Amino acid sequence: MGSGKRQSGGREQGLLEEAIERLPGQAAVVGDANFGVFSVAYAAAQCGHPVVLRLTTARAQHLAGGPLQDGTDRRIEWKPTREDRRTHPELPRDGRVSGRLLVRLVRPSNGAEPFLLALFTTLEDPPEQVVELYGKRWAIEVDLRSLKSTLRLEELTCTSPEMVAKEIDVAMLAYNLVRAVIYLTAQKAGMEPRMLSFTKVRNVLQVFVPRIATAPDECTARRLNDDMLYYLSRCKLPRRQRPSYPRAVWPKPKTYPVRHP
Repeated sequence: MGSGKRQSGGREQGLLEEAIERLPGQAAVVGDANFGVFSVAYAAAQCGHPVVLRLTTARAQHLAGGPLQDGTDRRIEWKPTREDRRTHPELPRDGRVSGRLLVRLVRPSNGAEPFLLALFTTLEDPPEQVVELYGKRWAIEVDLRSLKSTLRLEELTCTSPEMVAKEIDVAMLAYNLVRAVIYLTAQKAGMEPRMLSFTKVRNVLQVFVPRIATAPDECTARRLNDDMLYYLSRCKLPRRQRPSYPRAVWPKPKTYPVRHP
């Protein structure tokens, strides 16, 4: 199961299979439908990591042997298909993963239509807890958006590998700083950290941290710190009273005219 062999499958899936080997012990692998494939489940099982993987409707129906039904909690032996073996020729002939197929009717928090969520898991927890764990995956999507958009990692500006590594490290330091402040602020206010806006907290820190660092005396620094704590406590996310807009890509403004033939 060397890294070079896995690249015959999907690029993102191959990278995940490599990263699984670096996970700490007992860490669970949670993935969306793009990673709900046999090779990912098998790689995690070989490394001793439990999985919670969302399945496409077609793949879930194939494993279930028929239409999906709400409330399903069935033990299955997941075996690779012919396509799995073609894209991952390193898989052993008797390779299989023992687990459970869970199907639950879920209602998205953004007001979208309910749908059947199909999960494959090797955990022995109650189905409700497994579904709840998968729901926490959305926090990863939010964090990636913060890294890409707010901290501008969507397009790296450096050109050498060394500087690119430093650019990523600095962004991660900034991200961890903001998250640490969010946690302390939420703890003091008695709320969940995810109720605070990453962007708003970042903006408050950008305003107050330089002023506190250059304060002429301790009294001024303390006053600025109190002001910062006040504004941090007001960085709550808005409570939407209507469904969110459907996901879409916002066009980027161009600073030069479009060339016409």
